[in-house]
Amino acid sequence: MKIAVPAEPADTRVAATPDVIKRYVGLGATVAVETGAGADARITDDAFKDAGAEITTSPEATVADADIVLTVRRPSAELMGAMKKGAIVIGALDPFAGDIEAFANAGVAAVAMELMPRITRAQSMDILSSQANLAGYQAVIDAAAAFDRAMPMMMTAAGTVPAAKVFIMGAGVAGLQAIATARRLGAAVSATDVRPATKEQVASLGAKFVAVENDEFQAAVGSGGYATEMSDDYKRQQAELVASHIAKQDIVITTALIPGRPAPQLVTAEMVKSMQPGSVIVDLAVERGGNVEGSKVGEVVSDGRVTILGHTNVQGRISASASVLYAKNLYTFVDTVLIDKESKAFAPKWDDELMTATLLSRDGAMVNPRFGGPAPAETAA
Repeated sequence: MKIAVPAEPADTRVAATPDVIKRYVGLGATVAVETGAGADARITDDAFKDAGAEITTSPEATVADADIVLTVRRPSAELMGAMKKGAIVIGALDPFAGDIEAFANAGVAAVAMELMPRITRAQSMDILSSQANLAGYQAVIDAAAAFDRAMPMMMTAAGTVPAAKVFIMGAGVAGLQAIATARRLGAAVSATDVRPATKEQVASLGAKFVAVENDEFQAAVGSGGYATEMSDDYKRQQAELVASHIAKQDIVITTALIPGRPAPQLVTAEMVKSMQPGSVIVDLAVERGGNVEGSKVGEVVSDGRVTILGHTNVQGRISASASVLYAKNLYTFVDTVLIDKESKAFAPKWDDELMTATLLSRDGAMVNPRFGGPAPAETAA
């Protein structure tokens, strides 16, 4: 059984670390890592080699004859063409971006880890949570770096410096970590979300909850723990409340995403203009269309008064930490679903609920009902 870890041309993270390489070797696998794959995550080729990996000189040599290919981003068509038929590709494959038929055409079995069901058994494999957690942290650090004033309240003999006011929009994994991080830095934090269950979580972290708490809000429960789409009337009321609140804030961090849909716009240009000079906005959803009007993918935008940060791959800005968590997510999936521990053989459990939820293609065909595969009833027949 061979496991391949190619370098990521469009990401700073790597899909395996020396620690998990040792575990793969302990499971009976040989592991090939492309030279330089861990450079941006501060992992040297020698560290991989000491863990038991073979260092290869090209992406094609890395994936050749591999049973399992571990990636961070969706591999290119050229790289998939170098894989053997039937190889399993595991990573953040971005299935909602389209062109996923390329996996079937290449004859590989593609596992999109973003589709991992949010059940207790799968928590240690949830790449969305592990990476969003780090993105929420880094968003606050980026905001603090761009903010030209102190974050905590400081009482000195010369006078008092007020605490920065930080508003977090979206209290999912990223938002909750952003709240916790901003609180650690001493900011006065408030947050909003359309899910009633988050109110208690926000309060438990010491932040003020801001939302229109009407009947629709009380009934808003999305599937899988995600936010649900609200009515236009609710959006209007919430926007009015948020607009008045944003005008008083120093830092706003937006984290709202709905799987498979463009990010909802939460902050309008008028709201941005209402903020005080020196204010900072971080749009964590910028790659999905953005929560903030005027944010630009991969750019820092400023009108001289308000700065909008549109950094992409925010978790990749702390790639060493992000790689550790991501690699463990993938290892747990491989260990649970793809390897027979007694024989130490490559033995995919195709009927396992974790596999059926995340598998996009197999044997040259799309198999996931959400992405062009047959309906469950047709599969059973």
